[in-house]
Amino acid sequence: MTMKKIAIRQALREAMIEEMRRDPNVFLIGEEVADYNGAYKVSQGMLDEFGAKRIIDTPIAELGFAGIAVGAAMNGTRPIVEFMTWNFAVLAFDQIVNSAAKMLSMTGGQFNCPIVFRGPSASAGQLGAQHSQAFESWMANVPGLKVISVSNAYDAKGLLKSAIRDNDPVCFFESEVSYGELDDVPEEEYLIPIGLANVVREGNDVTIVSFNKMMKIALAAADDLALEGINAEVIDLRTIRPLDHNTIIQSVKKTNRLVILEEAWPFGSVSSEITYRVQKDAFDYLDAPIRRLTTQDVSLGYAPTFVEAFMPNKTNLIQIVKDILYKRN
Repeated sequence: MTMKKIAIRQALREAMIEEMRRDPNVFLIGEEVADYNGAYKVSQGMLDEFGAKRIIDTPIAELGFAGIAVGAAMNGTRPIVEFMTWNFAVLAFDQIVNSAAKMLSMTGGQFNCPIVFRGPSASAGQLGAQHSQAFESWMANVPGLKVISVSNAYDAKGLLKSAIRDNDPVCFFESEVSYGELDDVPEEEYLIPIGLANVVREGNDVTIVSFNKMMKIALAAADDLALEGINAEVIDLRTIRPLDHNTIIQSVKKTNRLVILEEAWPFGSVSSEITYRVQKDAFDYLDAPIRRLTTQDVSLGYAPTFVEAFMPNKTNLIQIVKDILYKRN
């Protein structure tokens, strides 16, 4: 394949444009997606090509426009709903959880709801307690929803195209601070199957599992550990639900140790679910307790010192790996 280097925002834009050209039933709806070209310029130029009937600006009313999109999805279209941030999507949870996720079940299979809810999640620095929350585990708790969380442009494009074509509702998580990050993406069309994790780095000493922008910390820690002779296998989940349990288990059977890195509160998290599954299906292969590194179990304050103390970091991850390898500094 011929490769080009593009930013995550451009990869998302290309995915939407390609799918809208392919299928006239696909449309984009959300705050500032049209005239303003998107809050993060993900939809830049799309209004000029597709017009106001397919690139639709909305009032500041997440519950309202999410509900409109759910109804449209039930009637043969494939909406993409952009939330300026998943923190604002809390207002739309009734439509996501009680309408989109349950529609196929409640109608006895008569109505699919092919819809993508997408936008940035988790912390983006000094944005305060109400704008710094991660929602992957929240949505993954709901039967009927598929949950994707991407860390790079290649995955963002391939998985968003698959999400748009999927017949079930998909919650698609990005990162506000990562939209400008560059990665190699094929010039040709490609799709990435939903539900497959990616072994980004192979190793034999410990498995590190992560997703979204925490992958940068995971890979940076793995690089530093390699300088000390510790070879970490790093897995990017990419899809949270359905979870690629098999890839994690096979890795743990090889490395015998597991650390999960997640930007989320620890209670009821993605790392909680992974820990349960691994101890259930690979307990005899573990040579040390499963460890995880999450955010602090508090609401995030505004001050830079609070942000630094709240977030997982490379130093702490490296120390946890050394702890379960029983290595002293």
